[in-house]
Amino acid sequence: MATKKDYYDILGINKNVGPDEIKTAYRKLARKYHPDMNSESEKKAAEEKFKELSEAYEVLIDPKKKQMYDQYGHQGVDQQFGPGGFDFSRDFTHSGDIEDILGNLLGNLFGGGFSRRASGDSDSVINRIFGGGGGGNRRGSDLRINIQLTLKEIANGVTKKIKIKKYEKCKTCGGIGGKGLKTCPKCGGSGRVKQVTSTIFGQMMNVVACPECEGRGKIISERCNECRGSGIAENIATVAIKIPGGVKAGNYISLRGQGNAGRNGGTSGDLIAVIDEQKNDIFERRDGNIFMKLPISFSVAALGGKVEVPTLDGKVSMRIPRGTQSGKIFKLRGKGLANLNNYRKGDELVEVSVRVPEKLSSEAEKTIKELSQLLNDEY
Repeated sequence: MATKKDYYDILGINKNVGPDEIKTAYRKLARKYHPDMNSESEKKAAEEKFKELSEAYEVLIDPKKKQMYDQYGHQGVDQQFGPGGFDFSRDFTHSGDIEDILGNLLGNLFGGGFSRRASGDSDSVINRIFGGGGGGNRRGSDLRINIQLTLKEIANGVTKKIKIKKYEKCKTCGGIGGKGLKTCPKCGGSGRVKQVTSTIFGQMMNVVACPECEGRGKIISERCNECRGSGIAENIATVAIKIPGGVKAGNYISLRGQGNAGRNGGTSGDLIAVIDEQKNDIFERRDGNIFMKLPISFSVAALGGKVEVPTLDGKVSMRIPRGTQSGKIFKLRGKGLANLNNYRKGDELVEVSVRVPEKLSSEAEKTIKELSQLLNDEY
């Protein structure tokens, strides 16, 4: 049996710290190891670390559990949890802290026009990561997709219609799972039963999912052939995702209830759309502004004139004053990207560079020499 790590070491704190320091340490590490803040390849390891942190926090933030742990170590608190050890969905008693600690990580990261999660949604975060509360009608899993956006789409906002494969409520049985539903005789329809275990500290009582009906409270006499009693079936769905202007790569939008449907009538998970930016051959993004380099002729730089400049909305005319030097940056106001926090758009920054011809005719070369003499080689 593997030796469990010290709870204080897990949170990176010492035994003398108070509740505020414990909570601060948990908040910092919870953000770092939250599964949705890590890549797909790191998600599983991050989830295990997140559970480990939560177990340590559950013990150390509770004065009684902390005292037992300080006196007897892991043996003093292991019996406080159910069979198999700490289970987040069953044993974590500080779910109200999730909203504060995680700071709406899965909800609106953009602010402003996006709808935010309600305070009770911390339970859905718990169920999604740790598999629900043991009931037969658990919340469905979340889906994650990546959406490629061009700079023009980012500049003005866009609605994307995406086809995704997901589990939806079974159309044959209406999500019930079958026919002939009757109340479970073991739990009386509650889906929960009491379980008493003997420990070195006396008898401990836990409430667990009913093993007879798997927590659903109902027993199906005849299972649905389409979904085999699960109440869900795989389908292709088209989802419209409204994306505001000004988003960045790595931002994501959580569409509540657009993920996989839950088994046996459980609520649906969320669809998490992660933003990716397509590379643009002309423009470089600089926060809310866009930047480009524009070559101009020597004659326009010296004498001034008008040039055509590409923008995200098409070409516009820009005036070049006399004597413009290479490296001069001009600003086209409002030709950049939208701002998530206000209605002002960024600008387009245009850096000009004077083109020098690589090949000259004899006549052109003669003219340039004459010009050089007129300017006394000043330029």
